[in-house]
Amino acid sequence: MRISDTSDLWWKTAVIYCLDVQTFMDWNDDGMGDFTGLAERIDYLAELGVTCLWLMPFYPTTDRDDGYDITDYYGVDPRLGSAGDFVEVVRTARDRGMRVIVDLVVNHTSDKHPWFRAARSSKTSPFRDFYVWRDTEPPSTKAEVAFPDREDSIWEHDAKTKEWYLHRFYRTQPDLNITNPRVRDEIVKTMGFWLELGISGFRVDAVPFMIETTGVDQAELDRFPDPHEFLRHLRSFVGRRTGDGILLGEVNVPHREQKLFFGGKNGGELTMQFDFIGMQNLYLSLARQDARPLARALRRRPAISSESQWATFVRNHDELTLDKLSESEREEVFDAFGPEPDMQLYGRGLRRRLPPMLDGDPRRLRMVYSLLFSLPGTPVLFYGEEIGMGENLAIEGRLAVRTPMQWTGQRNGGFSNAPPSRLRRPLTEGSFGPEHVNVASQRSDPESLLAFISMLIKRYRESPELGWADFAVLDQPLRHVLAHECAWDDRRIVAVHNLSPESCTVPLTLHHCDSSYHLLDLLRDSDHLELDDSGRVEVTLDGYGYRWLRLMPRNSRRLA
Repeated sequence: MRISDTSDLWWKTAVIYCLDVQTFMDWNDDGMGDFTGLAERIDYLAELGVTCLWLMPFYPTTDRDDGYDITDYYGVDPRLGSAGDFVEVVRTARDRGMRVIVDLVVNHTSDKHPWFRAARSSKTSPFRDFYVWRDTEPPSTKAEVAFPDREDSIWEHDAKTKEWYLHRFYRTQPDLNITNPRVRDEIVKTMGFWLELGISGFRVDAVPFMIETTGVDQAELDRFPDPHEFLRHLRSFVGRRTGDGILLGEVNVPHREQKLFFGGKNGGELTMQFDFIGMQNLYLSLARQDARPLARALRRRPAISSESQWATFVRNHDELTLDKLSESEREEVFDAFGPEPDMQLYGRGLRRRLPPMLDGDPRRLRMVYSLLFSLPGTPVLFYGEEIGMGENLAIEGRLAVRTPMQWTGQRNGGFSNAPPSRLRRPLTEGSFGPEHVNVASQRSDPESLLAFISMLIKRYRESPELGWADFAVLDQPLRHVLAHECAWDDRRIVAVHNLSPESCTVPLTLHHCDSSYHLLDLLRDSDHLELDDSGRVEVTLDGYGYRWLRLMPRNSRRLA
Protein backbone atom coordinates (compact mmCIF):
# COMPACT_ATOMS: atom_id res chain seq x y z
CA MET A 1 0.00 0.00 0.00
CA ARG A 2 1.43 3.37 -1.00
CA ILE A 3 1.08 6.58 0.98
CA SER A 4 -1.41 7.88 -1.58
CA ASP A 5 -3.74 5.01 -0.66
CA THR A 6 -3.93 5.95 3.01
CA SER A 7 -5.52 9.40 3.10
CA ASP A 8 -8.82 8.11 4.47
CA LEU A 9 -6.95 6.48 7.38
CA TRP A 10 -5.51 9.79 8.60
CA TRP A 11 -5.51 8.57 12.18
CA LYS A 12 -2.79 6.01 11.42
CA THR A 13 -0.19 8.80 11.43
CA ALA A 14 -1.96 11.40 13.55
CA VAL A 15 -0.66 13.22 16.62
CA ILE A 16 -3.54 13.51 19.10
CA TYR A 17 -3.55 16.22 21.77
CA CYS A 18 -6.00 15.94 24.67
CA LEU A 19 -7.10 19.11 26.44
CA ASP A 20 -9.76 20.36 28.80
CA VAL A 21 -11.25 23.62 27.54
CA GLN A 22 -11.81 24.88 31.09
CA THR A 23 -8.10 24.64 32.00
CA PHE A 24 -6.47 25.59 28.68
CA MET A 25 -6.92 29.35 28.14
CA ASP A 26 -9.25 31.88 29.80
CA TRP A 27 -10.06 34.66 27.35
CA ASN A 28 -12.83 36.52 29.23
CA ASP A 29 -10.93 36.52 32.55
CA ASP A 30 -13.59 34.83 34.66
CA GLY A 31 -11.10 32.26 35.97
CA MET A 32 -12.21 29.44 33.67
CA GLY A 33 -10.90 28.51 30.25
CA ASP A 34 -13.23 28.92 27.29
CA PHE A 35 -13.62 28.15 23.61
CA THR A 36 -12.54 31.63 22.58
CA GLY A 37 -9.30 31.13 24.47
CA LEU A 38 -8.79 27.77 22.79
CA ALA A 39 -9.36 29.32 19.36
CA GLU A 40 -6.66 31.87 20.14
CA ARG A 41 -4.20 29.07 20.89
CA ILE A 42 -4.87 26.90 17.83
CA ASP A 43 -1.80 28.33 16.10
CA TYR A 44 0.39 27.19 19.00
CA LEU A 45 -0.91 23.64 18.58
CA ALA A 46 -0.40 23.78 14.82
CA GLU A 47 3.16 24.98 15.36
CA LEU A 48 3.75 22.06 17.74
CA GLY A 49 2.63 19.67 15.00
CA VAL A 50 -0.69 18.45 16.45
CA THR A 51 -3.03 17.01 13.83
CA CYS A 52 -6.02 16.04 15.99
CA LEU A 53 -7.52 17.73 19.06
CA TRP A 54 -9.36 15.59 21.59
CA LEU A 55 -11.67 17.77 23.68
CA MET A 56 -12.65 16.52 27.12
CA PRO A 57 -16.34 17.06 28.05
CA PHE A 58 -17.57 20.60 27.51
CA TYR A 59 -21.29 19.87 27.82
CA PRO A 60 -23.66 21.34 30.44
CA THR A 61 -22.92 19.63 33.74
CA THR A 62 -23.56 19.70 37.48
CA ASP A 63 -19.75 19.58 37.89
CA ARG A 64 -19.64 16.70 40.32
CA ASP A 65 -17.19 14.76 38.11
CA ASP A 66 -15.27 17.42 36.18
CA GLY A 67 -17.80 17.50 33.35
CA TYR A 68 -18.43 13.77 33.01
CA ASP A 69 -21.83 14.14 34.71
CA ILE A 70 -23.68 15.52 31.71
CA THR A 71 -27.11 17.16 31.82
CA ASP A 72 -27.50 17.88 28.09
CA TYR A 73 -25.78 15.96 25.28
CA TYR A 74 -26.65 18.64 22.72
CA GLY A 75 -25.25 21.71 24.46
CA VAL A 76 -22.13 23.61 25.42
CA ASP A 77 -21.64 24.61 29.05
CA PRO A 78 -22.37 28.37 28.99
CA ARG A 79 -19.33 29.04 31.17
CA LEU A 80 -17.15 27.81 28.29
CA GLY A 81 -18.98 29.63 25.50
CA SER A 82 -21.68 28.85 22.97
CA ALA A 83 -22.26 26.35 20.20
CA GLY A 84 -21.06 29.07 17.84
CA ASP A 85 -17.78 29.30 19.75
CA PHE A 86 -17.40 25.54 19.49
CA VAL A 87 -17.94 25.62 15.72
CA GLU A 88 -15.39 28.42 15.42
CA VAL A 89 -12.80 26.21 17.14
CA VAL A 90 -13.57 23.33 14.77
CA ARG A 91 -13.36 25.64 11.75
CA THR A 92 -10.10 27.24 12.92
CA ALA A 93 -8.56 23.85 13.64
CA ARG A 94 -9.54 22.56 10.21
CA ASP A 95 -8.03 25.66 8.63
CA ARG A 96 -4.73 24.80 10.35
CA GLY A 97 -4.83 21.16 9.26
CA MET A 98 -6.20 19.76 12.54
CA ARG A 99 -9.20 17.56 13.12
CA VAL A 100 -11.30 17.55 16.29
CA ILE A 101 -12.72 14.62 18.23
CA VAL A 102 -14.88 14.95 21.35
CA ASP A 103 -15.71 12.80 24.35
CA LEU A 104 -18.73 10.54 23.98
CA VAL A 105 -19.90 9.82 27.55
CA VAL A 106 -22.94 7.57 27.24
CA ASN A 107 -22.40 4.95 29.92
CA HIS A 108 -24.24 7.28 32.28
CA THR A 109 -25.86 10.69 32.62
CA SER A 110 -26.02 13.14 35.48
CA ASP A 111 -28.82 12.47 37.95
CA LYS A 112 -29.98 15.99 36.99
CA HIS A 113 -30.40 15.05 33.33
CA PRO A 114 -34.05 15.47 32.22
CA TRP A 115 -34.19 11.77 31.35
CA PHE A 116 -33.33 10.71 34.87
CA ARG A 117 -35.51 13.36 36.49
CA ALA A 118 -38.43 11.89 34.55
CA ALA A 119 -37.31 8.31 35.23
CA ARG A 120 -37.29 8.76 39.00
CA SER A 121 -40.55 10.74 39.04
CA SER A 122 -42.67 7.63 38.50
CA LYS A 123 -42.34 3.92 37.78
CA THR A 124 -44.65 4.46 34.81
CA SER A 125 -42.53 7.23 33.27
CA PRO A 126 -41.67 6.61 29.60
CA PHE A 127 -38.06 7.30 30.60
CA ARG A 128 -38.02 4.73 33.39
CA ASP A 129 -36.39 2.09 31.23
CA PHE A 130 -33.69 4.51 30.08
CA TYR A 131 -31.94 3.38 33.26
CA VAL A 132 -31.39 0.08 35.09
CA TRP A 133 -33.52 -0.55 38.19
CA ARG A 134 -34.10 -3.35 40.69
CA ASP A 135 -36.89 -3.65 43.24
CA THR A 136 -35.05 -5.84 45.77
CA GLU A 137 -32.14 -4.82 47.95
CA PRO A 138 -28.89 -5.73 46.13
CA PRO A 139 -26.15 -7.87 47.61
CA SER A 140 -22.87 -6.25 48.55
CA THR A 141 -21.05 -4.90 45.50
CA LYS A 142 -18.30 -3.08 47.37
CA ALA A 143 -15.63 -4.91 45.39
CA GLU A 144 -17.09 -3.65 42.08
CA VAL A 145 -17.03 0.11 42.67
CA ALA A 146 -14.76 2.26 40.49
CA PHE A 147 -14.08 4.87 43.17
CA PRO A 148 -13.70 3.14 46.55
CA ASP A 149 -12.96 6.43 48.32
CA ARG A 150 -16.46 7.72 47.53
CA GLU A 151 -18.74 4.73 46.94
CA ASP A 152 -19.39 1.35 48.59
CA SER A 153 -21.95 -0.04 46.11
CA ILE A 154 -22.86 0.15 42.43
CA TRP A 155 -26.54 0.44 43.39
CA GLU A 156 -28.25 3.47 44.94
CA HIS A 157 -31.65 3.52 46.62
CA ASP A 158 -34.12 6.05 45.26
CA ALA A 159 -36.39 7.23 48.06
CA LYS A 160 -39.27 8.34 45.85
CA THR A 161 -39.83 5.15 43.85
CA LYS A 162 -38.27 2.87 46.49
CA GLU A 163 -36.10 1.02 43.99
CA TRP A 164 -32.37 0.88 43.36
CA TYR A 165 -30.65 2.21 40.24
CA LEU A 166 -27.31 1.09 38.79
CA HIS A 167 -24.29 3.39 38.78
CA ARG A 168 -20.87 2.01 37.84
CA PHE A 169 -19.24 5.26 38.87
CA TYR A 170 -20.61 7.90 41.26
CA ARG A 171 -24.16 7.66 42.62
CA THR A 172 -24.88 10.97 40.90
CA GLN A 173 -24.22 9.26 37.54
CA PRO A 174 -26.94 6.67 36.89
CA ASP A 175 -26.11 4.14 34.15
CA LEU A 176 -28.06 4.18 30.92
CA ASN A 177 -29.77 0.96 29.83
CA ILE A 178 -28.05 0.05 26.57
CA THR A 179 -30.55 -2.76 25.90
CA ASN A 180 -33.31 -0.16 25.42
CA PRO A 181 -33.57 0.65 21.67
CA ARG A 182 -34.71 4.19 22.50
CA VAL A 183 -31.48 4.77 24.42
CA ARG A 184 -29.45 3.45 21.51
CA ASP A 185 -31.33 5.76 19.17
CA GLU A 186 -30.59 8.74 21.40
CA ILE A 187 -26.88 7.86 21.43
CA VAL A 188 -26.81 7.74 17.64
CA LYS A 189 -28.69 11.05 17.36
CA THR A 190 -26.22 12.66 19.76
CA MET A 191 -23.32 11.47 17.63
CA GLY A 192 -25.02 12.64 14.45
CA PHE A 193 -25.53 16.11 15.93
CA TRP A 194 -21.85 16.68 16.71
CA LEU A 195 -20.69 15.09 13.46
CA GLU A 196 -22.82 17.62 11.58
CA LEU A 197 -20.84 20.38 13.34
CA GLY A 198 -17.65 19.18 11.71
CA ILE A 199 -15.90 16.86 14.15
CA SER A 200 -14.00 13.77 13.01
CA GLY A 201 -15.12 11.27 15.62
CA PHE A 202 -15.25 10.48 19.30
CA ARG A 203 -13.16 9.30 22.20
CA VAL A 204 -15.60 6.81 23.70
CA ASP A 205 -15.60 6.81 27.51
CA ALA A 206 -15.65 3.59 29.55
CA VAL A 207 -16.59 1.33 26.63
CA PRO A 208 -16.80 -2.01 28.51
CA PHE A 209 -19.19 -0.46 31.03
CA MET A 210 -21.17 1.23 28.25
CA ILE A 211 -22.15 -2.07 26.63
CA GLU A 212 -22.46 -4.22 29.76
CA THR A 213 -25.90 -5.51 30.78
CA THR A 214 -25.61 -5.88 34.56
CA GLY A 215 -29.00 -5.77 36.26
CA VAL A 216 -31.04 -5.95 33.05
CA ASP A 217 -33.85 -8.50 33.14
CA GLN A 218 -33.92 -11.47 30.81
CA ALA A 219 -36.73 -10.19 28.61
CA GLU A 220 -34.68 -7.13 27.68
CA LEU A 221 -31.54 -9.21 27.20
CA ASP A 222 -33.37 -11.45 24.75
CA ARG A 223 -33.94 -8.37 22.58
CA PHE A 224 -30.26 -7.36 22.79
CA PRO A 225 -28.22 -10.57 22.54
CA ASP A 226 -24.91 -9.06 21.29
CA PRO A 227 -23.68 -5.75 22.77
CA HIS A 228 -20.76 -5.72 20.34
CA GLU A 229 -23.24 -5.48 17.48
CA PHE A 230 -24.10 -2.01 18.76
CA LEU A 231 -20.42 -0.98 18.57
CA ARG A 232 -20.34 -2.23 14.99
CA HIS A 233 -23.42 -0.15 14.28
CA LEU A 234 -21.80 2.98 15.76
CA ARG A 235 -18.62 2.46 13.72
CA SER A 236 -20.68 2.03 10.57
CA PHE A 237 -22.75 5.11 11.38
CA VAL A 238 -19.68 7.31 11.84
CA GLY A 239 -18.25 5.96 8.59
CA ARG A 240 -21.42 6.75 6.66
CA ARG A 241 -21.68 10.27 8.05
CA THR A 242 -18.03 11.26 7.67
CA GLY A 243 -16.24 8.76 5.45
CA ASP A 244 -13.16 8.80 7.69
CA GLY A 245 -14.36 9.45 11.26
CA ILE A 246 -13.05 7.43 14.19
CA LEU A 247 -14.06 5.85 17.48
CA LEU A 248 -11.15 5.95 19.94
CA GLY A 249 -12.09 3.67 22.82
CA GLU A 250 -11.14 3.67 26.49
CA VAL A 251 -10.89 -0.10 27.04
CA ASN A 252 -8.69 -1.06 29.97
CA VAL A 253 -9.02 -4.84 29.80
CA PRO A 254 -6.62 -7.72 29.03
CA HIS A 255 -5.36 -7.94 25.45
CA ARG A 256 -7.56 -10.88 24.49
CA GLU A 257 -10.64 -8.85 25.44
CA GLN A 258 -9.35 -5.73 23.71
CA LYS A 259 -9.26 -7.69 20.47
CA LEU A 260 -13.01 -8.26 20.83
CA PHE A 261 -13.60 -4.51 21.04
CA PHE A 262 -11.70 -4.03 17.78
CA GLY A 263 -14.11 -6.53 16.24
CA GLY A 264 -11.70 -9.44 16.04
CA LYS A 265 -9.31 -10.01 13.17
CA ASN A 266 -11.62 -8.31 10.68
CA GLY A 267 -12.18 -5.13 12.70
CA GLY A 268 -15.40 -3.19 12.35
CA GLU A 269 -15.91 -2.01 15.94
CA LEU A 270 -13.66 0.56 17.64
CA THR A 271 -11.22 2.19 15.26
CA MET A 272 -8.57 2.69 17.94
CA GLN A 273 -7.92 1.68 21.54
CA PHE A 274 -5.53 3.00 24.14
CA ASP A 275 -2.75 0.55 24.95
CA PHE A 276 -3.18 0.57 28.73
CA ILE A 277 -1.14 -2.59 29.15
CA GLY A 278 1.81 -1.17 27.24
CA MET A 279 1.62 2.04 29.27
CA GLN A 280 1.60 0.22 32.60
CA ASN A 281 4.53 -1.95 31.64
CA LEU A 282 6.41 1.14 30.46
CA TYR A 283 6.34 2.43 34.03
CA LEU A 284 7.40 -0.94 35.38
CA SER A 285 10.33 -0.92 32.95
CA LEU A 286 11.25 2.63 33.97
CA ALA A 287 11.09 1.69 37.65
CA ARG A 288 13.37 -1.34 37.11
CA GLN A 289 15.53 0.23 34.41
CA ASP A 290 14.76 -3.01 32.60
CA ALA A 291 13.14 -2.97 29.15
CA ARG A 292 11.87 -6.53 29.34
CA PRO A 293 8.40 -5.86 30.85
CA LEU A 294 7.63 -3.36 28.08
CA ALA A 295 9.08 -5.64 25.40
CA ARG A 296 6.96 -8.53 26.67
CA ALA A 297 3.79 -6.38 26.64
CA LEU A 298 4.49 -5.20 23.09
CA ARG A 299 5.12 -8.74 21.87
CA ARG A 300 1.82 -9.85 23.38
CA ARG A 301 -0.25 -7.19 21.66
CA PRO A 302 -2.74 -9.17 19.58
CA ALA A 303 -2.72 -8.88 15.81
CA ILE A 304 -5.45 -6.50 14.67
CA SER A 305 -7.07 -5.47 11.40
CA SER A 306 -5.18 -3.05 9.16
CA GLU A 307 -8.14 -0.71 9.67
CA SER A 308 -7.61 -0.68 13.44
CA GLN A 309 -4.91 0.98 15.50
CA TRP A 310 -3.35 1.17 18.95
CA ALA A 311 -3.12 4.57 20.64
CA THR A 312 0.05 4.94 22.69
CA PHE A 313 0.43 7.33 25.60
CA VAL A 314 2.58 8.18 28.60
CA ARG A 315 -0.01 10.07 30.63
CA ASN A 316 -3.74 10.59 30.19
CA HIS A 317 -6.23 12.86 31.94
CA ASP A 318 -7.26 10.24 34.50
CA GLU A 319 -5.49 8.35 37.23
CA LEU A 320 -2.33 6.68 35.97
CA THR A 321 -3.77 3.24 36.48
CA LEU A 322 -1.51 0.28 37.26
CA ASP A 323 -4.33 -2.21 37.74
CA LYS A 324 -3.07 -4.73 35.16
CA LEU A 325 0.24 -5.17 36.98
CA SER A 326 0.58 -7.71 39.76
CA GLU A 327 0.45 -6.40 43.32
CA SER A 328 4.23 -6.74 43.72
CA GLU A 329 4.88 -5.03 40.37
CA ARG A 330 2.54 -2.20 41.33
CA GLU A 331 4.44 -1.72 44.59
CA GLU A 332 7.69 -1.43 42.62
CA VAL A 333 6.21 1.41 40.57
CA PHE A 334 4.77 3.06 43.69
CA ASP A 335 8.16 2.87 45.40
CA ALA A 336 9.90 4.45 42.42
CA PHE A 337 7.40 7.10 41.37
CA GLY A 338 4.80 7.57 44.11
CA PRO A 339 6.20 6.54 47.50
CA GLU A 340 3.92 8.85 49.47
CA PRO A 341 0.31 7.70 50.03
CA ASP A 342 -0.93 11.11 48.81
CA MET A 343 0.66 10.40 45.42
CA GLN A 344 -1.38 7.22 44.98
CA LEU A 345 -5.03 6.74 44.14
CA TYR A 346 -7.44 3.91 45.00
CA GLY A 347 -4.49 1.64 45.74
CA ARG A 348 -4.08 1.00 42.03
CA GLY A 349 -2.72 4.14 40.39
CA LEU A 350 -0.81 7.41 40.58
CA ARG A 351 -2.01 10.98 40.43
CA ARG A 352 1.24 12.44 39.18
CA ARG A 353 2.66 13.68 35.90
CA LEU A 354 5.85 12.22 34.44
CA PRO A 355 8.39 15.06 35.00
CA PRO A 356 8.10 15.10 38.82
CA MET A 357 8.16 11.29 38.84
CA LEU A 358 11.51 11.44 37.04
CA ASP A 359 12.77 14.28 39.26
CA GLY A 360 12.82 16.53 36.23
CA ASP A 361 15.74 14.63 34.65
CA PRO A 362 15.76 15.96 31.04
CA ARG A 363 17.63 12.89 29.76
CA ARG A 364 14.97 10.47 31.01
CA LEU A 365 12.12 12.72 29.85
CA ARG A 366 13.48 12.90 26.33
CA MET A 367 14.13 9.17 26.24
CA VAL A 368 10.53 8.39 27.30
CA TYR A 369 9.00 10.71 24.70
CA SER A 370 11.34 9.41 22.00
CA LEU A 371 10.06 5.95 22.90
CA LEU A 372 6.43 7.11 22.78
CA PHE A 373 6.74 8.50 19.25
CA SER A 374 8.74 5.56 17.91
CA LEU A 375 6.40 2.80 19.14
CA PRO A 376 3.96 1.45 16.57
CA GLY A 377 0.63 3.20 16.93
CA THR A 378 -0.76 6.70 17.21
CA PRO A 379 0.79 8.90 19.95
CA VAL A 380 -1.50 10.81 22.30
CA LEU A 381 -0.29 13.79 24.33
CA PHE A 382 -2.04 15.25 27.38
CA TYR A 383 -1.92 19.04 27.43
CA GLY A 384 1.22 20.43 29.05
CA GLU A 385 3.28 17.29 28.46
CA GLU A 386 5.18 19.09 25.72
CA ILE A 387 6.60 21.58 28.22
CA GLY A 388 7.01 19.22 31.19
CA MET A 389 4.20 20.38 33.46
CA GLY A 390 3.86 18.81 36.89
CA GLU A 391 0.89 18.06 39.13
CA ASN A 392 -0.57 19.84 42.17
CA LEU A 393 -1.10 17.25 44.90
CA ALA A 394 -3.04 19.78 46.99
CA ILE A 395 -5.95 19.27 44.57
CA GLU A 396 -8.24 16.35 45.32
CA GLY A 397 -8.01 13.02 43.54
CA ARG A 398 -7.59 12.77 39.79
CA LEU A 399 -7.83 16.53 39.37
CA ALA A 400 -4.24 16.92 40.58
CA VAL A 401 -3.02 16.57 36.96
CA ARG A 402 -5.70 18.84 35.47
CA THR A 403 -4.21 22.20 36.45
CA PRO A 404 -4.31 25.31 34.21
CA MET A 405 -2.00 25.40 31.20
CA GLN A 406 1.21 27.30 31.87
CA TRP A 407 1.68 29.84 29.08
CA THR A 408 4.04 32.34 30.72
CA GLY A 409 5.94 32.95 33.94
CA GLN A 410 3.61 35.81 34.85
CA ARG A 411 0.66 35.81 37.24
CA ASN A 412 -1.62 32.81 36.81
CA GLY A 413 0.88 31.40 34.33
CA GLY A 414 -0.66 33.55 31.60
CA PHE A 415 -3.77 31.36 31.75
CA SER A 416 -6.08 34.12 33.02
CA ASN A 417 -6.09 37.74 34.16
CA ALA A 418 -8.64 36.96 36.86
CA PRO A 419 -7.62 37.29 40.51
CA PRO A 420 -5.90 34.03 41.55
CA SER A 421 -8.69 33.37 44.04
CA ARG A 422 -11.18 33.16 41.16
CA LEU A 423 -9.32 30.54 39.15
CA ARG A 424 -11.31 27.41 38.43
CA ARG A 425 -8.39 25.37 39.74
CA PRO A 426 -5.03 26.43 41.25
CA LEU A 427 -1.84 26.11 39.26
CA THR A 428 1.07 23.82 39.94
CA GLU A 429 3.58 25.33 42.36
CA GLY A 430 7.29 24.91 43.10
CA SER A 431 9.91 23.83 40.59
CA PHE A 432 7.27 22.72 38.09
CA GLY A 433 5.16 25.85 38.44
CA PRO A 434 4.79 28.45 35.66
CA GLU A 435 7.73 30.53 36.90
CA HIS A 436 10.00 27.66 35.82
CA VAL A 437 7.93 25.72 33.26
CA ASN A 438 6.00 27.64 30.61
CA VAL A 439 5.46 27.92 26.87
CA ALA A 440 6.90 31.41 26.41
CA SER A 441 10.36 30.65 27.77
CA GLN A 442 10.61 27.31 25.98
CA ARG A 443 9.52 28.70 22.64
CA SER A 444 12.68 30.80 22.50
CA ASP A 445 14.96 28.00 23.72
CA PRO A 446 16.13 25.54 21.02
CA GLU A 447 17.23 23.11 23.78
CA SER A 448 13.86 23.05 25.54
CA LEU A 449 11.53 20.07 25.93
CA LEU A 450 9.02 21.91 23.74
CA ALA A 451 11.58 22.15 20.92
CA PHE A 452 12.49 18.49 21.37
CA ILE A 453 8.91 17.23 21.22
CA SER A 454 8.22 19.47 18.21
CA MET A 455 11.18 17.80 16.51
CA LEU A 456 9.94 14.32 17.46
CA ILE A 457 6.53 15.11 16.02
CA LYS A 458 8.12 16.31 12.79
CA ARG A 459 10.21 13.13 12.48
CA TYR A 460 7.22 10.97 13.35
CA ARG A 461 5.12 12.64 10.67
CA GLU A 462 7.94 12.08 8.17
CA SER A 463 7.99 8.38 9.05
CA PRO A 464 4.65 6.79 8.12
CA GLU A 465 6.05 3.33 8.84
CA LEU A 466 5.73 4.13 12.56
CA GLY A 467 1.96 4.28 12.18
CA TRP A 468 1.51 1.62 9.53
CA ALA A 469 4.27 -0.77 10.43
CA ASP A 470 4.67 -4.42 11.01
CA PHE A 471 6.39 -4.33 14.37
CA ALA A 472 9.03 -6.54 15.98
CA VAL A 473 11.16 -6.38 19.12
CA LEU A 474 14.77 -7.08 18.12
CA ASP A 475 16.90 -9.56 20.01
CA GLN A 476 19.95 -8.13 21.75
CA PRO A 477 21.72 -8.99 25.02
CA LEU A 478 21.17 -5.88 27.15
CA ARG A 479 18.21 -6.04 29.54
CA HIS A 480 18.06 -2.25 29.98
CA VAL A 481 17.73 -1.63 26.22
CA LEU A 482 14.66 -1.85 24.02
CA ALA A 483 15.40 -2.27 20.32
CA HIS A 484 12.52 -2.57 17.89
CA GLU A 485 11.86 -2.16 14.21
CA CYS A 486 8.92 -0.93 12.20
CA ALA A 487 8.70 -2.10 8.59
CA TRP A 488 6.10 -1.02 6.05
CA ASP A 489 6.19 -1.18 2.28
CA ASP A 490 9.86 -0.51 1.37
CA ARG A 491 10.53 1.46 4.56
CA ARG A 492 12.20 0.24 7.73
CA ILE A 493 13.11 2.06 10.94
CA VAL A 494 15.06 0.66 13.88
CA ALA A 495 14.64 2.44 17.23
CA VAL A 496 16.94 1.80 20.18
CA HIS A 497 16.36 3.14 23.73
CA ASN A 498 18.50 2.86 26.85
CA LEU A 499 16.49 2.83 30.09
CA SER A 500 19.57 3.04 32.31
CA PRO A 501 21.93 5.92 33.19
CA GLU A 502 24.99 4.00 31.93
CA SER A 503 26.22 4.34 28.36
CA CYS A 504 26.36 1.15 26.31
CA THR A 505 26.94 -0.40 22.91
CA VAL A 506 24.09 -2.47 21.51
CA PRO A 507 24.91 -5.26 19.01
CA LEU A 508 22.12 -5.82 16.50
CA THR A 509 21.63 -8.09 13.51
CA LEU A 510 19.25 -6.90 10.83
CA HIS A 511 18.19 -9.96 8.88
CA HIS A 512 18.03 -9.86 5.09
CA CYS A 513 20.48 -6.94 5.11
CA ASP A 514 24.13 -6.65 4.19
CA SER A 515 26.82 -4.03 3.66
CA SER A 516 24.93 -2.56 0.70
CA TYR A 517 22.72 -0.86 3.28
CA HIS A 518 23.42 1.66 5.99
CA LEU A 519 21.44 3.27 8.81
CA LEU A 520 20.71 6.98 8.77
CA ASP A 521 20.06 8.58 12.15
CA LEU A 522 16.84 10.57 11.96
CA LEU A 523 17.50 12.45 15.21
CA ARG A 524 21.12 13.39 14.47
CA ASP A 525 21.74 15.30 11.26
CA SER A 526 23.94 13.48 8.74
CA ASP A 527 24.91 10.69 11.16
CA HIS A 528 24.90 7.13 9.83
CA LEU A 529 25.99 3.60 10.79
CA GLU A 530 27.53 0.94 8.56
CA LEU A 531 26.30 -2.68 8.39
CA ASP A 532 28.64 -5.57 7.71
CA ASP A 533 27.99 -8.33 5.17
CA SER A 534 25.85 -10.24 7.70
CA GLY A 535 23.66 -7.28 8.59
CA ARG A 536 25.40 -6.73 11.93
CA VAL A 537 25.80 -3.27 13.42
CA GLU A 538 26.76 -1.80 16.79
CA VAL A 539 24.72 1.11 18.13
CA THR A 540 26.24 3.31 20.84
CA LEU A 541 23.94 4.97 23.34
CA ASP A 542 24.54 7.47 26.10
CA GLY A 543 22.89 6.99 29.47
CA TYR A 544 19.13 7.26 28.79
CA GLY A 545 20.10 7.54 25.13
CA TYR A 546 17.88 6.91 22.09
CA ARG A 547 18.28 6.66 18.34
CA TRP A 548 15.92 6.35 15.37
CA LEU A 549 17.72 4.68 12.46
CA ARG A 550 16.29 4.36 8.97
CA LEU A 551 17.59 1.53 6.79
CA MET A 552 18.69 2.88 3.42
CA PRO A 553 20.48 1.46 0.38
CA ARG A 554 23.90 3.09 0.10
CA ASN A 555 23.20 4.40 -3.39
CA SER A 556 19.73 5.74 -2.55
CA ARG A 557 19.06 9.37 -3.39
CA ARG A 558 15.99 9.45 -1.21
CA LEU A 559 16.17 11.78 1.78
CA ALA A 560 16.17 10.23 5.26
